[in-house]
Formats: sequence, structure tokens, C-alpha cells
Amino acid sequence: MEKLSDPYQIAYPGICAVASEDGTQVELIEQFDCLGGAMWAGKHYQKSPVVLSRRILGSTQRFLLIAGTADLPLEGSYFPAGIASAEVTDDEIAITYRGMGGGGVGASICRASARGVGRYTVDPSGGGKEAGSTVWLPRRKRVIIGVDDTDTPEEGATWTLAHNIAKAVADEESWYLSHTITQLFPVPYRTKNCVAIACEFATTEPERLIERFTAYTKEYTLSDETGLAAFTGFDPSPLLEYGRSVKRGEVTKEALDAIRPALDIRIEGRGIIGAAAAIPFATRYEEALELWTGVT
Repeated sequence: MEKLSDPYQIAYPGICAVASEDGTQVELIEQFDCLGGAMWAGKHYQKSPVVLSRRILGSTQRFLLIAGTADLPLEGSYFPAGIASAEVTDDEIAITYRGMGGGGVGASICRASARGVGRYTVDPSGGGKEAGSTVWLPRRKRVIIGVDDTDTPEEGATWTLAHNIAKAVADEESWYLSHTITQLFPVPYRTKNCVAIACEFATTEPERLIERFTAYTKEYTLSDETGLAAFTGFDPSPLLEYGRSVKRGEVTKEALDAIRPALDIRIEGRGIIGAAAAIPFATRYEEALELWTGVT
């Protein structure tokens, strides 16, 4: 029988975080290997005073945190683990976890040993002990890249190209977080389904990431009408009004003028209308996929 290398530890595959421009909010993104452990942690961590919300996206769990520190009145079964603080500096984000018993194991070495952790302090854990850790993560920025119209009626698919490019440009500085397909209004000149793509990253090198993604897109697009735009910021929701208008009906490129200052437009073919519209729908999957034509 093969021996277990460490039977009482499950290392998180990766942890990263992005901070708002003013440093008052943090989105903590944890990649997990054990679904049950992640669900247990989410159930209890969301009770922490610094946690505003939590959600599961694929094999990641995201906690929206308010920067600061709070006491955790831990109690077995009722509130056995939580996030005690989120501290933001110019270059780093420090997260402190606390837990009891098995929750202390998850709050200590399981997270401290994750990819993405630059440094950490950690308590001995296991048994009935209360334990925890503080992990320091690079302060990253959210970049969402919108792409549309890279295919032709004869070949190609924008959703596959965008995903493959996103994987190609991902590295330790730029983590590929999500891929969202947004259904747009089916205009007459669409290829077939009329969707645009948003690829989301957490990065310490926004300019390098956008340049590389753009270069790959120019190399592999099959269309002369490709559009590519990037948004760098914590919250793309100010772009939702524009995005929803492109889902409701046909719009012209002039409609971009209202949101152009918020975007870094790199390729401005006709597809830029849909590329920009996809950006605010990143990770808003249900709304992104709805077809708004009044026809079911």
C-alpha cells in the first residue's frame, strides 16, 4: 500500500487577490482541490465581519472582503473558522485566517502552502487546537479582455480562440480566472450565434498581459472585423448599461463614445461593439447567456 505523504494536509492549489483602487475592498480568489472542504469553509467564513459576500465559480471560491481587522468569536460547530483580516499595501495583500480543530488545519498550513503565497506565518494545527495563518499575496489588478469577431462563416470560433490565447498568456504574474460567453442581439451580419467573449485575469503586469493577448489575437484571427478591448479595474459594472444595450438591439460604434474612456481599445474593427459589451458580463453567467429578443 502506498504511503500518504501528509495524510492531514490538503494544500490549496492557488490563492490570489485583487484590490480596489482605493484599497478598501479585496476579492480573495481561492482555487480548491477538495470541494467539501471549500463548501465548509465558505459556509463559515462568510460569517466573518470582514466578508461581504462569497461565491463559487468553477473550481474557485471568491470572497469579497472589506479591508480591516475584526475579532472572531470562534465557537465549535457554530462559527469554527473565519477570515480575521485583510490588509492592503501598495504591493501586497495580507489575509489572516483563524480556525478551530480541523478548521484550524484549513486556516493554517493548507492555505499557507498554496501557490501564489509570497510569504506566511503559520501556527501548529490539528486535534482540538485553535490555529491560523497570515499569508501575503501580491497585490494584483483585475483585467478583463473582451473579444469579438475573430471567425468567418467558413471557419473558426471566437470562444475557443479566446480561451486558448488566455491560457497561452497566463503565467505567475497574470492568472487566468474566468471565461464568459455573452449572447448579443443577433444582428444580420453576425457569423451565426452572435456572441462575444470576456476573459478575466488577476495580474501584476496589466500592460504586458494586454499586449501579449492582442498580439496573439492579431496573429490568429480569421476576420478583418475583429474587436478587442481591455478593462483594468476592480469593478466593471459601470459598463453594464452599454453592455445591456448591445444585448437588446443593434447599436452603432458611436455608442462606444460613452464608455471609451474606461477602455483600452487595441483592435477596432466592427467587432469592437460586442467585445466591449462582453466585459461587464464577466462571471455574470446567467445574465450574459440570456437572449433578449422577446422570442423564446
